[in-house]
Amino acid sequence: MIVPAAGVRIDPLTSDDIPDCVVLERLLFAGDSPWTDAAFAGELAGRDTRYFAARAPDAGLVGYAGIALLGSADARESEIRTIAVDPRRRRAGIGTRLFDTLLAEADRHGGPVFLEVRTDNEPAIALYRRYRFDVLGVRKRYYQPSGADAYTMCRPVEPVPLDERSVS
Repeated sequence: MIVPAAGVRIDPLTSDDIPDCVVLERLLFAGDSPWTDAAFAGELAGRDTRYFAARAPDAGLVGYAGIALLGSADARESEIRTIAVDPRRRRAGIGTRLFDTLLAEADRHGGPVFLEVRTDNEPAIALYRRYRFDVLGVRKRYYQPSGADAYTMCRPVEPVPLDERSVS
């Protein structure tokens, strides 16, 4: 049964959310070294990372996503770290809303956006392609301990047309 995304809100992930994130990690990524509470705490403490929660009024935390905003002022880039949605809430638009939130952060930061995704995760790959992400290469045995391969994907920066640039 698909539970609609109605009423789901996206807001910053907090340290109080870590236990729920760990439960979802173990459920979703059991074969690929799910993140621990220490891993989440480290990511939340990072000055260049932004993490968001999807919260349903009837269930609390139903998803989360994170991005790192990297580089220097003249060479910016972003890296999507994770997106996870409770399996009972998939296909309801929550992952897309989380992804939109991450991309808005990346767009404010500037530069290309990178991510890794399992080569067999067809729904995620389809989502990323809708957002103009292209496969750059394959990382063999990237996910451990399963040994699953990952695509490295990138959404390049589109040049700003001349008529939209500010002229001084």
